Amino acid sequence: MKAQLYPRLAVRGIKNNKRVFVPFILTCAGMVMMFYIIVYLAVSPALDGIIGAETLKQMFALGSWVIAVFSAVFLFYTHVFLIRRRKKEFGLYNILGMDKHNIAKVLLWETLFTAIVSVSAGLAAGIALSKFAELGMVNIMRGKVSFSFIVSPLAILRCVQIFGIIFVLLYLNSVRQIRFSSAITLLRSESAGEKPPKGNFFAGTLGLLLLTAAYIIAVKIKDPVSALAMFFVAVLMVIVGTYLVFISGSVFFCRLLKKNKSYYYKPNHFVSVSSMSYRMKRNGAGLASISILATMVLVIVSSTTCMYFGEESAVNARYPREINVYFNYDSPNSIPDLDTINNCLSENGIPAENTVYYRNASFYGIVRGSTVDLRTDRASASEASSSMRLFNIVSVDDINRALGTGETLAADEALVYTDECSLDVEELSIPQVGTFRIKKQLDRFIEGISGTLPTIILVVPDFTATVDAISHSFDFDEDFMFLIRLNYGFDTGRGVDGQTSLYRKMFLLVQEENVKESFGRYNGYSVSAREVEREDFYAVFGTLFYLGIILSIVFVLAAVLIIYYKQISEGYEDERRFEIMQKVGMTEREIRKSINSQLLTVFFLPLAFAVMHVSFAFPMIRKLLLLLSLNNSSLFAVTTGISAVAFAVFYAVVYKLTSSVYFKIVRGASQ
Repeated sequence: MKAQLYPRLAVRGIKNNKRVFVPFILTCAGMVMMFYIIVYLAVSPALDGIIGAETLKQMFALGSWVIAVFSAVFLFYTHVFLIRRRKKEFGLYNILGMDKHNIAKVLLWETLFTAIVSVSAGLAAGIALSKFAELGMVNIMRGKVSFSFIVSPLAILRCVQIFGIIFVLLYLNSVRQIRFSSAITLLRSESAGEKPPKGNFFAGTLGLLLLTAAYIIAVKIKDPVSALAMFFVAVLMVIVGTYLVFISGSVFFCRLLKKNKSYYYKPNHFVSVSSMSYRMKRNGAGLASISILATMVLVIVSSTTCMYFGEESAVNARYPREINVYFNYDSPNSIPDLDTINNCLSENGIPAENTVYYRNASFYGIVRGSTVDLRTDRASASEASSSMRLFNIVSVDDINRALGTGETLAADEALVYTDECSLDVEELSIPQVGTFRIKKQLDRFIEGISGTLPTIILVVPDFTATVDAISHSFDFDEDFMFLIRLNYGFDTGRGVDGQTSLYRKMFLLVQEENVKESFGRYNGYSVSAREVEREDFYAVFGTLFYLGIILSIVFVLAAVLIIYYKQISEGYEDERRFEIMQKVGMTEREIRKSINSQLLTVFFLPLAFAVMHVSFAFPMIRKLLLLLSLNNSSLFAVTTGISAVAFAVFYAVVYKLTSSVYFKIVRGASQ
């Protein structure tokens, strides 16, 4: 054969199947564009002047690998639809005398043309939009804008490498499918799999059990640390469970519809349910994929949007005062009083307004009824997960000073404040320390003292005696955390530059030997300034928000393409059926009603499952947001609700457009 024949056949094949090739090429180009933008931002010099730039660039680098892996998996998945549509054509080539080696050459040229157009278009769009992406990122980060336009050779090289490898693998997979199929099998590929699938009761039940277990984990999770540890386990369970339920459950669902004679034996339902029941195993996998992608979009958009709009409250929660100093001590007897600290600051020209001062001792304990066991190493894994609490011992005098209250306690009394947990007891006993009668449950406390674990704050009358008794109860070492700390915070009324200057001065001041005597002999310290740390928050939250937008666009493109290919492939499968039905008397109106019945029966199931997944994941995601000091449940609920409504509207639009494509295929065949 002439060498020019293969490129011509490849071009003709792409033109004749443009209905499936064009969406695939556009989606590939979109993913190349997103990948280029992410890599460009990871190496952009415009971000160097922003505080937290290194963290930001590392997150973008990680995001680029997420897009690369997802692109590979998704393009393999959708490429199956494309090759399945071409198998009949390749079978015809084989019968006419073209062997598998020649067909592989046609595939090579098709893959080459598709790769060149996709990567070139994606790079052109990425380069054109990269500056807008950079300006948007700098604006989110509140940095200084630079209008210089730069093309990143590294980003171009990475795009060519990653997507070049993906297209090579796609080509090899296509050749493998053609190589191990006979000419007759290729010709009948579009009508293959017409045997009614059998629902697997065991797989469906396992899927329901996995979903139920994942939901229980998400709802019952107690603290952010446990949520972080179990998040990926729960996600994996939801993914596997969703696929099993859709694949096996959808077959069972069609059987139930068939048994319902009043529903099944109607013109608009009979054809749709019959055709669905034959291909529901493959159809279920597609619906499950759409559901998982929709869930990912809703989770990413709602959480990152909540983080971005709640970053100010997160900064204030983490740093309740403009300047915050923390000193660690070996003994409560070495902690200085408030006058000593204020005199030291005044002598060094550091103003202090709206001060907050308190001492606390932190340790972990297992709560068993009204008893606290300090030996947490003796608890089982399940008991530690459900009953371990972070305890903070605080003096009633410090509470009265900080909150402006006038609480009084007897020697055996205590006040209690709980965060992310409850303690419904009348007394609390700590062995070898004593038993405290709970006088009152406090409804508010000092900002910033709660931890990421469920926390119990015990307000006692004698801080020194209580802490001494606890510290001598056990030989605390690296296995038993026991931290005695002085917390001192104050406002200055100064701007960013003034606070930054005071932060640096304070940091140097606490290192001086003569000042150590004034503050007490501490064994560790930390200094933070709200305005200094704010930039790091903006860097982390802004980057996550931006990555969330880009990843959401990628996942939405993937979901739309799966929906489109699903409608296209089913349209070509059903065109012959509807042609026969029309010949035996079925009107065009009845065809339209049957199509709508078929599409509506299963099309919105993925959206319903996605909303259900997000609803049950809400408590777990809220706990994860606590790790970033974001404890605004109402804001997260609002962003989740808006995201779900917006995605539902978008999903309905996609349904309308793709169902029209399906109807045109079926109607064109019948005409």
